[in-house]
Amino acid sequence: MARWSSPKDPALEAALRRNRRWIVNNQIKRLLLRFPSRSAPVRLLQSRFKTLDLLGRAANWLRKYPSCFELFTGEGPAGSGGELCFGFTKRMAELVDAEEAAVTASEPAMADRLARVLMLARGRRLPVSKLAALRGPLGLPDDYLLRILPAHTDLFRLANPYPHRRNAAELELLRWVPSRAVSAVEAAASASNSLPRFTCSLPSSWAKSHDRMEDFNSTPYISPYSEDGAVAGTDAEAEKRAVAVVHELLSLTLWKKISIMKLEHFRWEFGLPEDTARMLLRHSCLFYVSNRYKIHTAVLREYYEGSELRVKDPLVVAKDRLGELMQEGLHEFNQRRRAANLEKKRRQGEVDVKKEEEELEDESGVLLDSAEKREERRRFYKVLFGDDDNR
Repeated sequence: MARWSSPKDPALEAALRRNRRWIVNNQIKRLLLRFPSRSAPVRLLQSRFKTLDLLGRAANWLRKYPSCFELFTGEGPAGSGGELCFGFTKRMAELVDAEEAAVTASEPAMADRLARVLMLARGRRLPVSKLAALRGPLGLPDDYLLRILPAHTDLFRLANPYPHRRNAAELELLRWVPSRAVSAVEAAASASNSLPRFTCSLPSSWAKSHDRMEDFNSTPYISPYSEDGAVAGTDAEAEKRAVAVVHELLSLTLWKKISIMKLEHFRWEFGLPEDTARMLLRHSCLFYVSNRYKIHTAVLREYYEGSELRVKDPLVVAKDRLGELMQEGLHEFNQRRRAANLEKKRRQGEVDVKKEEEELEDESGVLLDSAEKREERRRFYKVLFGDDDNR
């Protein structure tokens, strides 16, 4: 089926940039966290290289990130004898701990988001196998069920209505919570003492889009938390509720974006139309649809100022700091390698040494001292841990 994208928005395209290096390092981080010692033999990582779609030596990869990973040999919990092992540097370990602390502190918010997602679904239940697709966007850790369910036995229940089927477990919401049945649109309207309506986030010069949004807002807003899970009536009413559901679901995600493939994965559960992408494109005031990396992604425009989130969840801040450390390590490695190559050429008399040193100094100064360049780097990896990578 054909797909389309919104007219390019450079700022939002920048917000969707992903760098595969950071994705791999996040997976390496998760591998190390499986060991109580937070260290492991390099040979174990080497055996996973094909799974990570990588070639070459694992040790060489780790050396590219000296601020994140350290290599060592000797007897220890990770290995024995002179086996080469790796673990986190002190700075990396501190940021990993900070991320874990942010996850722990976010557990009440996780339970709230999970309850709201179940309230959006038909029957207030979703298959656990399907919920895995929302784990990354919602900021849920791998063990979210073990973290959340024991503390909220009055709210959630894990059931298996089809014992003869594999992966048939479902997460069910046990009771309707009226205080949670308030969408982001309704909350904003309550704060401004006005009627709930969608807001166009496009520039005023997009007159036709603004006119279409005014027409769309001319009929009453339909809450995505309608308890019957669907709206009987005209196609226009059904679309109004479907738009409200997608808007609310995106507002619940950490990065206010999600791949359309994941949305369509829940088409029946959330009552979405057959061609959700086409519906989103009809409402360009609300949603930006990108085909970056050949992955159709919907972004909720109103939550972004340029390429940056207007408000960042503490977990997003923690993950951003990890990305900054990874970038710093790669920059340090590249500087060392260039300096070594310069020294080699110096010995061989192949270069104008003074000119090369000036270029090296200039590059270092720009990368390390320019606030503008630092901002560009942040944009470069800011969505590393988002939708499809935590994803």
